Amino acid sequence: MRKRGPSSKADPIEREIERALCPGAFIRDGESFSFVSGLDQVAATIDKLITTEPVRAVALYETFLAGCHAKADELDDSSGSFGRFAQELVCGWIKARQASDADPDKTASTLLAWMDDDPYAFCYEIEKDAAAAFDKAGLAAFEKRIRARFGDASADPSSWPYRRGAEILRAIYIAQRNIAAYIALAEETGIRPEDCLAVAKLLAARKPDESLAWVERGRAFDREKQFRSTAGYDLDKLHRELLTRLGRQNEALEAAWAEFREHPSEFTYDDLMKFVPKAERREWHEKALNAAKGADLHSLLELFMETREMDRLAELVRGSPDKALQNVSHYATEPAAKRLEKSHPNLAARLWRAQGMRIVDAKKSKYYDAALSNFERARDCYQKAGLSVEWENTVRQVSALHYRKTGFINGFQALAAGAKHTDRPGFLERAKARWGERHGGDNS
Repeated sequence: MRKRGPSSKADPIEREIERALCPGAFIRDGESFSFVSGLDQVAATIDKLITTEPVRAVALYETFLAGCHAKADELDDSSGSFGRFAQELVCGWIKARQASDADPDKTASTLLAWMDDDPYAFCYEIEKDAAAAFDKAGLAAFEKRIRARFGDASADPSSWPYRRGAEILRAIYIAQRNIAAYIALAEETGIRPEDCLAVAKLLAARKPDESLAWVERGRAFDREKQFRSTAGYDLDKLHRELLTRLGRQNEALEAAWAEFREHPSEFTYDDLMKFVPKAERREWHEKALNAAKGADLHSLLELFMETREMDRLAELVRGSPDKALQNVSHYATEPAAKRLEKSHPNLAARLWRAQGMRIVDAKKSKYYDAALSNFERARDCYQKAGLSVEWENTVRQVSALHYRKTGFINGFQALAAGAKHTDRPGFLERAKARWGERHGGDNS
């Protein structure tokens, strides 16, 4: 990082950086988003200097990065937002260096030094963003240095330096749109589905036929794996898009249909309907939903919600055991419960109950408040449906199984007695009540 002599004056933006970093204050994970938003505002001020005062911007980026390294031990970055912010600073620094006509080789060597000495993983997999930030000369200098490292490590292809160098070179060749170099590297290190996808994307705009050949090659590699790669889904999507572009709409439709039948979901349904002729959509809609009957419960709940098939949704919930509903994530059951509350309160009650049971059975004490809200809605739906007996059975079961969960059971018993969970006093009301108890209610 740049060092300032003892007689140099501090840049006024440095004071903003220091205030935003809150030295000495520990930032908890729940505060991270707000904290990083404040850092973003200061970084935006520096970004504007790239075109007008690039040298000043370079110095400020380096100061900001130095501050981030010092701050890293004073926060919980479980969300990763602080690390991502630091990567954005590095990319801003690259752009500022280029705007100031700095030596590209020096920029590349400095970046590599940061990547090598990276105690807080600020440069973890930064090559994609860095490659996009470099101009032509900077990218060439970066490639030259990585290529030299890669060559030095080639004696041991299983080593980390060799594999890491290969990944960085891949990112560089994509940014350069250097298809020949990318293919040569992939063949040297072993072609993967991800490589086929990368080459296909580079070829798609100008050479769709060649792109399609790479897609088909990648899909064949992916099918050989025990588990599908992330690239496999993108290859399938690009495959259909290329077939359509080449005038082979029927093949694209068949491919989308095959994918839907293998993995029925709201996403594959949306993909399928993109290729269905407008006049045939009703027919294909019924055909798809009938074919989806063997899908897992989570996927079917989301699919019927996406397609607004309320009768099918109700039938699905009605025919599913309570235990099966409990095993489904609330991301699927909660929207379904809300949708069914008016038309089928008895089924909505089962879904709300399943969500509450899922939490308490798993002993997720952090979410007991959410469980109480779920049970409250279950109670109200049971009563609306005229099924008070079902709610009473739920009360007996929960009380018998979870009476030792003191952080939950008192609130649940209050619900069973008819109280509203939302009637719970707010923070300040509870604080004032405790204060009154401690001081005998004397506020004079």
